[in-house]
Amino acid sequence: MYILWKYFALSFSALLPLLNPLGSALIFLGLVGSAPISVFRSLARRIAINTVIFLSVIEIIGSYLLSFFGISLPIVQLAGGLVISMIGWTMLNQQASHPNPEKTEAATPAVTQAEIDSLQQKAFYPFTFPITAGPGCIVVMLTLSVHTTQERLSDTVLAHVGLFIAVVLLSGLVYLCYAYAPSIARSVSPATAHGILRVVAFILLCIGVQIAWNGLSELLVPLLHPQPHPS
Repeated sequence: MYILWKYFALSFSALLPLLNPLGSALIFLGLVGSAPISVFRSLARRIAINTVIFLSVIEIIGSYLLSFFGISLPIVQLAGGLVISMIGWTMLNQQASHPNPEKTEAATPAVTQAEIDSLQQKAFYPFTFPITAGPGCIVVMLTLSVHTTQERLSDTVLAHVGLFIAVVLLSGLVYLCYAYAPSIARSVSPATAHGILRVVAFILLCIGVQIAWNGLSELLVPLLHPQPHPS
């Protein structure tokens, strides 16, 4: 069970600042506009389910895609860790809490009653991707998917289960934040949301450095301790 909770904590901490349910809910509110509360609840439920499916599919097929392209685990850990660290560093040094461009560039505002009927058709694109789960989440899921590979099959299964539980819990947070986005906007100041984001961004930076170091240390072993060639 230690493996399960270890990878649950790792996955939850890495994905939380990228999914950013609170910040994304404010973007979602601006796009949905003055729609009835029932529309917010319905969309939030569909987006949460789509997020679970989307991230789970990436987690399941990620290792196979990397195997197909002949990319080794240490390389994925090093490259993925560097990308995660860069994301965390960028978020840590943001001067103001602005929406991530990769999450908003594909979306257009929908604030009138005439557009409410079309909102359901936007549940996956752009509300799920890229507003909720952007390209950064894909990188993290690919990295974590390979990182969960263990020596024993039972430990590998527990690691994947821990990752899946984290995805489900985060999707639940997405539902709550999206369904109650109007209330959240009235009660949480942008400065408070930005302060919370800075804390989780630092955690994300540390996680990225740790993953990159794990990959780099594996790559350095053959160089520092070369195996003798058979005579």
